[in-house]
Amino acid sequence: MITDTTTSPDVAELTARTRTFVREHVLPVDDRFRGDIEAAGGDDCRRRLQQEARDRGLLAPHAPTDCGGLGLGMVDRSPVFEEAGYSVLGPTALNIAAPDEGNVHLLAVVADQEQRQRFLQPLARGEVRSAFAMTEPAPGAGSDPSALATTAVGDGRGWRIRGRKWFITGADGAGFFIVMARTSGVPGDRGGATMFLVPGDAPGLTVERHIGTLDRSMVGGHCEVRFEDVRVEPEDVLGAVDAGFQYAQVRLGPARMTHVMRWLGAARRAHDVALLQAADRQVFGGRLADQGMAQQAIADNEIDIAATRALLMDACRALDAGSRAADETSIAKTFAAEAIFRVVDRSMQLCGGAGVSDDLPVARIFREVRPFRIYDGPSEVHRWAIARRAVARALKEAGRA
Repeated sequence: MITDTTTSPDVAELTARTRTFVREHVLPVDDRFRGDIEAAGGDDCRRRLQQEARDRGLLAPHAPTDCGGLGLGMVDRSPVFEEAGYSVLGPTALNIAAPDEGNVHLLAVVADQEQRQRFLQPLARGEVRSAFAMTEPAPGAGSDPSALATTAVGDGRGWRIRGRKWFITGADGAGFFIVMARTSGVPGDRGGATMFLVPGDAPGLTVERHIGTLDRSMVGGHCEVRFEDVRVEPEDVLGAVDAGFQYAQVRLGPARMTHVMRWLGAARRAHDVALLQAADRQVFGGRLADQGMAQQAIADNEIDIAATRALLMDACRALDAGSRAADETSIAKTFAAEAIFRVVDRSMQLCGGAGVSDDLPVARIFREVRPFRIYDGPSEVHRWAIARRAVARALKEAGRA
């Protein structure tokens, strides 16, 4: 089946303007600082780039229009986010980087009006950053969210949160956190979690350390955070008490797909660099691009890019139609994380020694995309879920459910 990836004229025009902005204004910063957002100035760099995007009408294309965004659905986001991802700093420039992008989506669906004003609107405008605090050190919540160990205990006037989180992206300098804490049951129970909106300067909230990781493009790092009797008010509950795992699904499926969009753009840049290297480099009396093994790598990259985009669009259509799209997003995320890695890895091989050096952007793109096979659910966990659902469907169709 051929997947239709055409867009409306308005989205095509927005995509073209995003492409121009990223290549003319963001890539020079990316290349100068080798994709390291902190070396480029951290939040100061973010604010400068976002102001330029705002001036061009490109900021927050995914956010609701009443919050200053462009209100794009998942299908329409795809080409725009992909062009932003052509630079590893492009998503930050458009205010569509993780975790803020996913938090905007979650708040747009779940937050009440007062919470939209306090949290969603400043986030969509780029006035603050945010963090999503769910992952915990073992044996807490990781690939298995039901292991959630952080607790929120009611004290008659509000809640007190106690626990530890880690690999919390953007935690250092975040204006607020969306914190997943257990309000009923025990670790291992599939329910009993609640989401809380916690200001970044709340007493008892401590960003203890940055966890060193391969990637360098996300403002605020990946951090370990301690919550020690952090008090929150009743109005700081996001949605309903004990419904946190349900709301997490609102965020996770779309956020996985926007990760695919962004990193597909990065893989395309690595591929484009490799194409020019292969076309220009002379080896064994001819161009590298004319060698059979190089042609196979180039063709396989083209195939992986096209297949990733097709699966992505299939999942986005399902999400736009209101489906949870559990199968579609798991399949697209698993395939894309591995295909994108293959594209960048082949591109590095085609570039030879230059590919592993700082002379080309391929090495830093490799550094950025490798964690995607772990972020937002390891490939192995998605395969387990895909297989489990497939067996359940087979039994149901056979009348044995």
